[in-house]
Amino acid sequence: MRDLKNKQVVVLGLDPSGLAARDFLQAAGAKVSAFPVRQGITGSMERKSPLPEDPELVILSGQTARNTPEVQPYLEKGISVWSDLELASQYFFCLSIALAGTNGKTTTDELIQGILLNAQRKCLKAGGSGTPVCEVVERTRELDFISLELNAFQLESIEHYRPAVAVILNLKPDFMDRYEQMANYVRTVARVFENQQAFDWLIVQSEALAHLHSLGIKPRGKVITFSARNRHADIWLDHGLLVSRIPGWEGPLLNVDQVRLKGPHNAENLMAALAVGRVLRVPLDIMVDALREHQPGPHRCERVAEHQGIIFVNDSKAMNVDAVQKAIEAMPAGTGGEPNLWLIAGGIDKGLDFHDLGPLLAQRVKGAFLLGGSREKLRSAWSLFTPCVLVESLLEAVSRAAKSAAAGDVVLLSPGCSSLDMFQSYQQRGEMFREAVEKWAEQPVGALDAS
Repeated sequence: MRDLKNKQVVVLGLDPSGLAARDFLQAAGAKVSAFPVRQGITGSMERKSPLPEDPELVILSGQTARNTPEVQPYLEKGISVWSDLELASQYFFCLSIALAGTNGKTTTDELIQGILLNAQRKCLKAGGSGTPVCEVVERTRELDFISLELNAFQLESIEHYRPAVAVILNLKPDFMDRYEQMANYVRTVARVFENQQAFDWLIVQSEALAHLHSLGIKPRGKVITFSARNRHADIWLDHGLLVSRIPGWEGPLLNVDQVRLKGPHNAENLMAALAVGRVLRVPLDIMVDALREHQPGPHRCERVAEHQGIIFVNDSKAMNVDAVQKAIEAMPAGTGGEPNLWLIAGGIDKGLDFHDLGPLLAQRVKGAFLLGGSREKLRSAWSLFTPCVLVESLLEAVSRAAKSAAAGDVVLLSPGCSSLDMFQSYQQRGEMFREAVEKWAEQPVGALDAS
């Protein structure tokens, strides 16, 4: 633990996590200079004053990558560069649970918190799009556990962070504009357990563990695997049942028909949460009660309306190709297996390959309405598989999709991209989708012109 009093510290990135880091450092007596950076990985921002040349420590916000241009001079000088996670964790007073991987972190974080609270354990969740980690440091004095949703940028700049329980939910292409090769992204996510010891736990999707092994990455701690597809995992999905082969915990754990979360990807989120509860010695009946009561959060395959027989679904949190695939697969099928989805997608391209979705689009999607900076790339990848229309706004996308849809169809917002070209966050994008649906539903048929 470092004494911060009177230390010269630079904070880069003024998103909520960066602002929380600044406030934490100031409260600890550090002399702090905080600066915005361009979100994303290219270019730098013009600023009125230059960055300090020789601080004693540099802190990166949760949205600031290590290869951001403003960071490079500090790395070249050998100055310590930490993420907000590394800073906060050095002052935690309780054990931490770390959630890493590509998709499902927010849902799993909520499930774990529900389980622990139902077991009368004092637990708080932070990170991701929720409460910044630096904002909750003092509150950890009163907690048994803190559950953290972590992104790859935060894990790039850790030194000592060591969770008692680490979870890797899956490893799918994401942030390829930052990492270029999938192996680089995987190695970064794997840093979540690099400081663990033999008595710590890693809970990991079996397919993700195989990927780690293929790169020569081996966990040090105890391992529990889970999978919706691999029957050899420690916890697996068997005809709607989550089944365990963990010694002393063998047999069915949960019937997924008893919970509100649907789809194989959510089955894996449930498995991961159950495994966390197991290693933290929570009785199964207490866990099952919590999972049955869990209400899915907003912006994740959230059914926002049904009007004239058309279902509108907000999956704004889907910010990569795998998330879009899971959303499409989770939607109700059309009559006779015919395509019945109208997909709204697009935003900031993160260097992802969208071509692999083509066959699924041909099977399930009647048409796609594409917006944002990636719309031309999406049309190029998808136009052979489904009709693609370029639009200027989310309101136009909703209006045109709704006018094209028939009873029994689904209008699905599942962007597959970051929101920051047109919106402040994926939450704002989801709320604007909801507002656009409400506006369309309030109008007489044919009254709402596309905008």
